[in-house]
Amino acid sequence: MTDPLLIFIAFALTLAGFVKGALGLGLPTISVGLLAIAMPPGRALAIVIVPAVITNIWQTFAGPYLRDIAKRLWPLMAGTAIGICLNAGALSHGSTRYGNVALGVLLTVYATLGLTRLAFKVARPHEKWVGGIVGLLTGLISAATGVQVVPSVPYMQAIGLEKDELVQALGVFFTIATLTLAFNLTNSGLLSTAIALPGTVAMISAFLGMAMGQAARARLPAEAFRRVFLIAMVLLGLYLAGSALIELTW
Repeated sequence: MTDPLLIFIAFALTLAGFVKGALGLGLPTISVGLLAIAMPPGRALAIVIVPAVITNIWQTFAGPYLRDIAKRLWPLMAGTAIGICLNAGALSHGSTRYGNVALGVLLTVYATLGLTRLAFKVARPHEKWVGGIVGLLTGLISAATGVQVVPSVPYMQAIGLEKDELVQALGVFFTIATLTLAFNLTNSGLLSTAIALPGTVAMISAFLGMAMGQAARARLPAEAFRRVFLIAMVLLGLYLAGSALIELTW
């Protein structure tokens, strides 16, 4: 692992941690998206997974809604775990450029939906079966890209969770998803002692970024920060998908 790459990892995880501290999500999405510029998505996720798990566990217990969230979102979480296991070999597949294309498209779609404020609603009687399907799709996508925000986060917004409950629900959901991914990464050989040094750099950087993000959350205009964040994700997604498609066509 070269020094410039370690510096890049530190930058990516500090930025991702800042977004996580400010918005309650985005650590794997931003960090894997950035690191995928310099390495395969599977290796990027292996470096990010431990900081993601630990920060998500902290977020899971930072609120009083855990029991209600578990009752309401268990189909989403179960479906996601099943989907990740069904597509367990995707990240270790040799054709990583296709993973970069998928990751870029997902980032672009997610951020564009956020910018357009396209609103979906799911009626309470339909939450469980819709949540199970959404979870399965999220798991299949997550196993291939390391990204867990599509379509799970739009679904959690569509069922009408309140602000603080939504933040804690994101922590619970991402904890289940990242622990399942960590299990798969270990079985596939991607999570090993070889990523100990970059993983340590990632961990320290993520918590530093989270501290800064939490401090900034009370000071920055929330709407302005949200729009800048989403625009940056659109540009990053377009770059990842476009550069990978160019390489595939050569």
